[in-house]
Amino acid sequence: MKKVLVPTDFSTNSEAGVRYAINWATQQKLELVFVHVFYVLKATRWTDAYYEKHSAEVEELWKIKFDTFIADMYEKMDVKPGKYSCVFIQGIGADVTILDYCRKNPSIDCVCISTRGAGKLKKIFGTNTGNLITKSATPILAVPQNYKTAEISKVLYATDLRDYATEITKVVAFARPLKTEIEVVHFTWPGKFPMEETMIKAAFKKQFKYGLTLDFENNDAEHSLVENLKKQIKIRKPSLVLMFTDQKRTFFQKLFLASKSETLSFETKVPLLVFNKP
Repeated sequence: MKKVLVPTDFSTNSEAGVRYAINWATQQKLELVFVHVFYVLKATRWTDAYYEKHSAEVEELWKIKFDTFIADMYEKMDVKPGKYSCVFIQGIGADVTILDYCRKNPSIDCVCISTRGAGKLKKIFGTNTGNLITKSATPILAVPQNYKTAEISKVLYATDLRDYATEITKVVAFARPLKTEIEVVHFTWPGKFPMEETMIKAAFKKQFKYGLTLDFENNDAEHSLVENLKKQIKIRKPSLVLMFTDQKRTFFQKLFLASKSETLSFETKVPLLVFNKP
C-alpha cells in the first residue's frame, strides 16, 4: 500500500485512526490523505451566489482548524511529517462521500478510520465504519477508539480457505513492506478432514515462501465465529487482524446475518483490516 485515506472530524473519537495512520507511515513509506467531510446548510432565502460565498468562507475557517489539528497530531506524537495532504469534501453523509471519493480516486489503497462501537440498532442499519466495510471496494482499516498505537509486528489473517491463494497474495503484499509476521487461522469442526488439513498445510508451506504459519482451530459451536476469533486474538495477541468480507449479499442477509468482519469491527480491541472478497 502506498496511499492511505484518513477521515477525521477533528474529534477525540477520530484521533485513533489519525494516530494509527501517522505511526504506520513511520514503518512504511506512505502518502497520507487526511479528509474531512462537511456540509453547509442552505437557508431558503439565500441566493445561489450568497450560498457559494458563505460555503467558501466556512471552508476557509475549517481549513485553518484542519491544518492545525493535523500539525498538532504530528507534534504530540513527536513524528516528523512525511508526505501528506488535507482534503475538504462537501457531502451530506461521511460514508457515502468517502465511498464516492475512493471511486473517483483509484490510487487510494486503503481507508484508515476510527471506530467507537455501536448499539444494536446501529449495528443493523450501519455506522460510517460499518457501511464502509460492507460497501467499499477499497480496503478498510478500522481502528478502535481507545487503541494505543503500536508498531505493526504481527498480522492474524482469518480465512475460510475458499479462495486462500488469491487472498494470501494480498495479505503478503500488505505485510512484506512492514516485515511483519503472518499467522493464518481457519476454524473447522473437531476431527473433520484431518488429512485435508495436513495437505493444505503442506501446500501453504510449498506455495508461499514468506514464512507464514497456518493453524486449524476447532470451531466451538456454543459460540459465534466472532467470539471464537476474539478468543484467538486474545491468545495470539496480533497487532492487526485481517479479514475478507463478502459484500454480495441480499438485504435480508445483511439485516439478519451481520457481516462477521463488520461485527468484529465494533468489538475488537485491535485494528481490523478488511478486504472485499474478489
